[in-house]
Amino acid sequence: MKPVKKKKTEEPELEPLCCCEYIDRNGEKNHVAACLCDCQDLDEGCERWITCKSVRPETCERIMDTISDRLRIPWLRGAKRVNISIIPPLILLPIFLHVASWHFLLGVVVLTSLPVLALWYYYLTHRRKEQTLFFLSLGLFSLGYMYYVFLQEVVPKGRVGPTQLAVLTCGLFLILLALYRAKKNPGYLRNPANNSDSSLSNSQIEHQNRKGHDKTKGFSGADLSGSLNNRTMKDDLKGSSKMVAGSPTKVKEDWCAKCQLVRPARAWHCRLCGVCVRRMDHHCVWINSCVGESNHQAFILALLIFLLTSVYGITLTLDTICKDRSVFTALFYCPGVYKNYSSALSFTCVWYSVIITAGMAYIFLIQLINISYNVTEREVQQALRQKTGRRRLCGLIVDTGQYSRGFLRNWHQFSTLGSHAAPHPAEDIV
Repeated sequence: MKPVKKKKTEEPELEPLCCCEYIDRNGEKNHVAACLCDCQDLDEGCERWITCKSVRPETCERIMDTISDRLRIPWLRGAKRVNISIIPPLILLPIFLHVASWHFLLGVVVLTSLPVLALWYYYLTHRRKEQTLFFLSLGLFSLGYMYYVFLQEVVPKGRVGPTQLAVLTCGLFLILLALYRAKKNPGYLRNPANNSDSSLSNSQIEHQNRKGHDKTKGFSGADLSGSLNNRTMKDDLKGSSKMVAGSPTKVKEDWCAKCQLVRPARAWHCRLCGVCVRRMDHHCVWINSCVGESNHQAFILALLIFLLTSVYGITLTLDTICKDRSVFTALFYCPGVYKNYSSALSFTCVWYSVIITAGMAYIFLIQLINISYNVTEREVQQALRQKTGRRRLCGLIVDTGQYSRGFLRNWHQFSTLGSHAAPHPAEDIV
């Protein structure tokens, strides 16, 4: 008799999601309209707040996690999650600028508090080692909103010609293009165990970080064998690193225990991105990415175009609302500007742009100095901690003296970053 074949139990297929449905963090199907339903943590927090009791920190964290999971927009094949850090600049910036336009003293208070709040939020997220889209959202929305106010309040006054408007618009598009290029791969280092030849993208880095946060305790058989393989590979690479140290023709290399790879000289591990970056300069919150070997030039170009475009826009605006005065004089003395709300709003946006431009000009100046001395911001901070660098001009210039080969050669090396392997100076040799 032929053996009777058992019929495989067919698993029910999941129904496709509509534009307002999504799978929440608990693996259950949910709907956008039910964003305020069945939230026990929120109910508990409101109850404790009404009864004048303190809300526990873990309850606040669970409430924020629930809000960030349920904050979604309808999309094809399921609602898409929105990062909650994007929203505050979109709401608060127009409110603050409009309030600052009511009176001169309100403008002083608001425009002074904005940088303080931004610095406070920066140190808060930096201390928690968290990535945030707040500054990227603030920068992009500031560009768009300043351009919108310029079109609505300045251009109709008739003192801005079509050519000037076209130049300002081209500058805005060039800024966005340079930022897009600077946001791309800064030069991530791949694990040697990975056979893929493609470099890591930003989405892959975020996926790895999310995967690392969700990792549970304990080791399965696959994890144990993987850890043994990594340990064996680590020993082999350490051996090769020792061979490198003994060879006078090789570049100094270092082992990264987090990425499980040998990184070349001047590479560093970014604790926010969770990946090693070639010739890492710093992690820039304005682009939410590292500045490294592959995008450092685009980063400098974006800063330069932004400064030129911002100064040009400020000049056009002041020339319109404060006639027959120089730009510097109109910035500090423009009588009657608060009598008209349109002029007051334009003047407030000018001062907001001046504050942002001054901060970016400082970053641009530091970058130019570091490139001239062939040092990265990471090497400067390390030299200051270890007291190995020479400080000049009240600490504005920090020369480590390790990689510098003169002004022209340093700029030539910077101009060829990422194009080909540049010859290493003698200080790189072990």
